[in-house]
Amino acid sequence: MEFSHRVKQISESITLKLNAKATQMAADGKKVYNLTAGQLPFRPMSEFVELIRSESDFLKSFQYSPVAGYPELRKKVMDNFQESRKVNLSSQGEFDALVCNGGKHAIINVMQTLIDEGDEVVIFSPYWVSYPEMIKFCGGKEVLVESSPFNVFVPSLEELEKKITDKTKLVIVNSPNNPTGTHYNDEWMKGFAALMMKYPHVNILSDEIYYELYYYDPKPTYFYQHEPELLKRTIVIEGISKTLASTGLRIGFIIAPKVLTTELNKLQGQTTSGANSLVQRALCQFEFSKIPMFLEPIKKHLRENAETLGDALSNNKLSHVWYQPTSAFYYFIDFSGAPVMERFKAEFGEEGDHSVQICEELLEKHGLAMVPGVAFGTANTARLSLVSEKAEFKEAVNLLIKFLLD
Repeated sequence: MEFSHRVKQISESITLKLNAKATQMAADGKKVYNLTAGQLPFRPMSEFVELIRSESDFLKSFQYSPVAGYPELRKKVMDNFQESRKVNLSSQGEFDALVCNGGKHAIINVMQTLIDEGDEVVIFSPYWVSYPEMIKFCGGKEVLVESSPFNVFVPSLEELEKKITDKTKLVIVNSPNNPTGTHYNDEWMKGFAALMMKYPHVNILSDEIYYELYYYDPKPTYFYQHEPELLKRTIVIEGISKTLASTGLRIGFIIAPKVLTTELNKLQGQTTSGANSLVQRALCQFEFSKIPMFLEPIKKHLRENAETLGDALSNNKLSHVWYQPTSAFYYFIDFSGAPVMERFKAEFGEEGDHSVQICEELLEKHGLAMVPGVAFGTANTARLSLVSEKAEFKEAVNLLIKFLLD
């Protein structure tokens, strides 16, 4: 059987692959500390669960939903966006929301609608693992603007401007960020807004799936709050996966100018049709204003685990490996400054990336599962998740410290 060139060029998700391996090791009876998780190990808020349960009594909840999503839910999503971001969409034209089968589906919908063969898409590294693969699938060309732990993963706006050409179709901003667990500060957003005003042919995809999950002030802000006119070419990605601990329910949102959502609706109608009707109907009744209260103990948990990691690195003279995560679920650890790196350089060579070998050894010898940084576009690093139960997370950190000092 011959496969299409589109599928043959896609790489397997390292995140999912390692998570599957860790899960299998645990099933085989081995002690595994799985720090690959991109989801909260908490039950969704009871009010939301009860709404799903009550909506299951109605026949309509099991039938096709409108392709774009229920109108009352789409309005609620836009109202919540405007209130939480303090923007007025109507002042910039006609806008709409589209309900998709998760945030990932929302992003690929946007890319398939906007990107033609040869179009350039600027992404900041470290980046979410699926951005480059989606760009390739759509025939586009990824253009990287790199950042590093030394500047706390803040991409240079000067470098970004150098990468913009007449072929640039889209710039992707992911804040709060996966994999770094940071969000870009307001000064950066203001500078980014001013830069984008100079290039009216460039669209912006703002991946805000972790917007509510910040655990240190100040809260995330966005470029369009400084230049509202940019909303006319901005596509915002939102969803319930992270903020409602509901990754498996597959509900994502696109908020964008109506001229774009009309085309997105056509694409979705011919591919997946409408998203989960039962969950959508529950969300129609759900009060989005309750989300911050639900997240308070979760933010506290993430903050305390981040402090556990930071204290352990500092106490073991590895403070140079540390930066302060502020949001999302993650910490992006840089192995290059740790003693263990010398051993891997001696075995595999001074140059190049050794993150895969490092993560394989961590998993196979120590039962510690993390995602190699090469999957996110940054050599000799790894993403670890901060969501584990506190006692287990502390055990995992102790194992990691011993490994780093080896």
